[in-house]
Amino acid sequence: MTERHARGTFAVTLTPQPAQDGVGDPAIGRMALHKVFEGDLQGTANGQMLAVRGSVDGSAGYVAMDQVQATLDGRQGGFALQHSGTMDRGAPTLRITVVPDSGSGGLAGISGTLSIDIRDGTHYYDFAYRLPEAP
Repeated sequence: MTERHARGTFAVTLTPQPAQDGVGDPAIGRMALHKVFEGDLQGTANGQMLAVRGSVDGSAGYVAMDQVQATLDGRQGGFALQHSGTMDRGAPTLRITVVPDSGSGGLAGISGTLSIDIRDGTHYYDFAYRLPEAP
């Protein structure tokens, strides 16, 4: 499988979710995620994010999971993305990977990593992926 790149933009809607009695610590923020991808990856994603802010301004961490339903290389299907992000006094690190064996439909067998660049309020993605040859 050859690595390929899909590039484009996406819009994201974050909806704060209320703390639930008996579920975790209320200091951990929880958000519902909805994304719309444009460009080489066309589709939507729905997910959830957990986040904590540090005691120093610019320090925080988050984890998130997205279920993506999309068209890529003319193939329709789905896959899951796993996010792990940290801000260390303003210095970001972010890793977003396809959950192994989460691909379905025409995207079964997909693997890869997704990077995000935010410029002037627009979210740009670069999705480095591998797909098995089409049957």
